[in-house]
Amino acid sequence: MDGWHRFMQRDPIHNDANVTRVAVDPFSDEFLADPFAFHPQLRDASPVFWLDAIGAYGVARHDEVTHVLKHHDVFISSRGVGLADFAKEKPFRPPSLLLEADPPLHTRTRDLMSRIVALPVLKDLESDWRRKAEILVDELVQKTEFDAVTELAEEFPLRVFPDAVGLLEEGRHHLMTYASIVFNAFGPRNKIFEEGMTRAAEANKWIEKACKRENLQSDGWGEAVYRSADRGDCTHEEAERLVRSFLSAGVDTTVNGISNLIYAFTQFPQEWEKMGTDSASTRRAFNEGLRWRSTVQTFFRTAIIDTEVAGVKIPAGHKVLAFLAAANRDERRWENPQVFSVQRNASGHVGFGHGIHVCLGQMVARMEADALLSAMRKKISRITAQGQPVSRLNNTLCSFASLPIKIEQ
Repeated sequence: MDGWHRFMQRDPIHNDANVTRVAVDPFSDEFLADPFAFHPQLRDASPVFWLDAIGAYGVARHDEVTHVLKHHDVFISSRGVGLADFAKEKPFRPPSLLLEADPPLHTRTRDLMSRIVALPVLKDLESDWRRKAEILVDELVQKTEFDAVTELAEEFPLRVFPDAVGLLEEGRHHLMTYASIVFNAFGPRNKIFEEGMTRAAEANKWIEKACKRENLQSDGWGEAVYRSADRGDCTHEEAERLVRSFLSAGVDTTVNGISNLIYAFTQFPQEWEKMGTDSASTRRAFNEGLRWRSTVQTFFRTAIIDTEVAGVKIPAGHKVLAFLAAANRDERRWENPQVFSVQRNASGHVGFGHGIHVCLGQMVARMEADALLSAMRKKISRITAQGQPVSRLNNTLCSFASLPIKIEQ
């Protein structure tokens, strides 16, 4: 019997009459195709609710989501940030030393990785990334019509990020497949997960090879992780897993963040004209895009002790699903949250998470987006939809497979 069915048999029905039960399956095809249509129901149900479909608690309002993410000593990550409970089920891959770890292990590995992608390191790459962004935009303005996912949002990160890590030249397209597999695994072993796993073998084989020290460039972030192991900051086995962490979260989330932002501009075309070319303006727009259409939709935590959230008792050992994207459109926190506005101060959004596990690579994503948006804004006066977008279903990510657009100079 697989882990998913064992989980469902453990606690399929919640008997506490004081907890609001919600008949929504957050991993159904219908929900994943348009989660934003379901979020108002979740926010309005209760500050804390019970999801019969998965046998877990849920929080969808901003205050409760940030509370769960902030209190890492109560709602832990080491038992898995997906539906599977690592205390009872074997993970499909070795747990992340960052995302699926608690202090003191998390503190040690995060400090190590923070030094490798520190701001001075990124600043050394900025001019090169801006140059490559301008080259890509020059190529695209010659077309006027193109797919904003495959030709823009995927293309640019793959031109800059693998070089920064120091990856093999050949086979970099496997990064997209691998990241999709990892984020799918945070949900149940449903059809979406199984279909993704059918494409996993070749990508996993390439990732395993790419993370080996002998296959990394001498001046990249990957080799810097191994040098940290040489100094005793971590073991060499941990170093390989930390390089793998770069690859699982360093491309796909940025790709989706960019494509979701371009989609926002097609829905609110006047906002493009309001965005300037300066970094303050483009970064504010990227921040708002992450709030309005969050790339990472959900993450789980596990209550390690009996606790309460908003007066609702949560027993030890139970999973809590934090709906990040729903929190980012909570009218209790944001004015007109359904509206995308590049002039909004979206600080406080949880699109990158919150607390000690807030996204380590957010500065990388912000710098990539800043370089690309600045180059685009200089050459492009308007962005409009050119056909219907195609969603790519994933158990954790909000993403498009295709987004046809038309641009004007």
